[in-house]
Amino acid sequence: MSTDSQQKTKHSAVLEFKSSTFSVPVLVLASNDVMTIEQQLQDKVNLAPEFFKNSPLVFDLQELNKHDLDIDVAELTKIIRKLGLLPIGIRGGGAQQNQQALKLGIPVHSGHTVAASSETQKQQAPEPEPEPKSQTVAATTTLITHPVRSGQRIYASGDLIILAQVSAGAEILAEGNIHVYGSLRGRALAGVQGNTEARIFCSDLQAELISIAGNYKVSEDLNGVVLNQHVQIYLQNHTLVIKDM
Repeated sequence: MSTDSQQKTKHSAVLEFKSSTFSVPVLVLASNDVMTIEQQLQDKVNLAPEFFKNSPLVFDLQELNKHDLDIDVAELTKIIRKLGLLPIGIRGGGAQQNQQALKLGIPVHSGHTVAASSETQKQQAPEPEPEPKSQTVAATTTLITHPVRSGQRIYASGDLIILAQVSAGAEILAEGNIHVYGSLRGRALAGVQGNTEARIFCSDLQAELISIAGNYKVSEDLNGVVLNQHVQIYLQNHTLVIKDM
């Protein structure tokens, strides 16, 4: 290799950082009983072993800390890994819990921490900014006309419309509604940013997983419901409702 080529290679960018949005299951704990946690988590994994196999997971301790229920982060992490899940973050933890997680190589989700005392919040509370003038921003609709193959992943910042089938092993996500005018055999997640009004519409429901605003059902949960027909899926009282059209 010539000297010029070596210098070009040396100074060429070989990496870059990009912002990306992706969906990760969040384990929200309401009890610090590790035996019960392990049993119920095992039950969940048994429902969809292929979906949960080597799945990344964030565990949320906010509810526990609200009720002064402490938990051993190392023990919790051991249970999660034992069941084949990969903990990639902690949120809602206290200072000691966060430090314990970092020692285990688990990043702290900076956007969710235990609330500081009311006095501290008063001292740190910024002055309210003037409200901006009202502005209407149209959500973008993404249209896909070709089949979504196994292993493909599509994300839409608004509604997502697919005029073909979604194969098993594929994943489609939208901040708004999802419309599939073909067989839905993969995973469909609508309202991924917390939009509880989002809906999923499809002409042939054979999904591995359906989810709206984090509330989901796996294929085993769909036994006995309306399958292979035009359906709409929506959220009612934190429960997914599947209704024929």
